Amino acid sequence: MKYCNQCGAPVEIKVPAGDNLPRHVCVSCDIIHYQNPKVVAGCIPEMDGKILLCKRAIEPRYGLWTLPAGFMENNETTAQAAAREALEEAKARVTILSLYTMFSLPHIDQVYIMYRGKLENADFGPGSESLEVELYEEKDIPWESLAFPVITETLRLYYRESAAGRFTTHSGDIWKTSRATKDYRLEMLKKDN
Repeated sequence: MKYCNQCGAPVEIKVPAGDNLPRHVCVSCDIIHYQNPKVVAGCIPEMDGKILLCKRAIEPRYGLWTLPAGFMENNETTAQAAAREALEEAKARVTILSLYTMFSLPHIDQVYIMYRGKLENADFGPGSESLEVELYEEKDIPWESLAFPVITETLRLYYRESAAGRFTTHSGDIWKTSRATKDYRLEMLKKDN
């Protein structure tokens, strides 16, 4: 950021009074421009023991599979964002069932909030951000072609709990362990339920 979005004057990076981190601060009007993590909301669309995956038509990770998810918009809840993303990416109408996972990804300044969702019908198809969409049974999940570690971990938890017949809520952190590879480390927080 070089200029203030309030008055157009230059900004400088400094620690504002009463703060403890460097921020972009306008040299003219003293507005502090905070940069905070982005919230990604999505869901696991379920139907008849299968889940709906989307093959990405955009970068990053073009051509790989993911659950429908994306950045929240202003004036919507996380559940509304998850349902909207399913509609946009897979033309799928879902009923949000329950919060399932919340993962922090500090290396990319994102928080992923994933819900379990029930497909309302089998009327779905690729949206503008998807090359194709498909319902998968667990045995057919393209594990080696999943786009993001957060999706892989969410699905691993989902299938483990689906086999046990009981779903709980999970939270944790996903840390990238190497810049040169796709390696990551998952640290789960203690379960409350």
